Amino acid sequence: MSTVKLTVNGKAVAVDVEDRTLLVQLLRDHLNLTGTHVGCDTSQCGACVVHMDGRAVKSCTMLAGQADGATITTIEGIAKGDELHPMQAAFRDNHGLQCGYCTPGMIMSAIDIVHRYGGQLDEATVRTELEGNICRCTGYHNIVKAVLDAAGRMKVSQAAE
Repeated sequence: MSTVKLTVNGKAVAVDVEDRTLLVQLLRDHLNLTGTHVGCDTSQCGACVVHMDGRAVKSCTMLAGQADGATITTIEGIAKGDELHPMQAAFRDNHGLQCGYCTPGMIMSAIDIVHRYGGQLDEATVRTELEGNICRCTGYHNIVKAVLDAAGRMKVSQAAE
């Protein structure tokens, strides 16, 4: 057993876990943050994406101990109270989801993409960057629209801060 200390969605936590515990298991089973999904356990589907120190990571293939001392943001931590994050709002407004299983990981990946590319995003870039996220329902058209829409919204909200 090891104690993993990290900040999750702005709150400092310390969790005793077995050394073989994955970050996704720590989040879901120990902290009850079930928005992070397990889809494949092989790092291929992207349903488990969270942000660690501001970068997207696939939490199903990362040991919890590797996140010791890190700042983790999950889908539960991106809204500001009742106000959706611009990416969440864009997914809603552009119908970027169907069953919703991939949506948390897709949104977390998309936020990372916007942060890395800023205003340099186009459809081809979004499609290429989302290759590590699998959606079996939508065909990606509305997801790409949502990411591009959110990129504009995020620039506006950052300018307002």
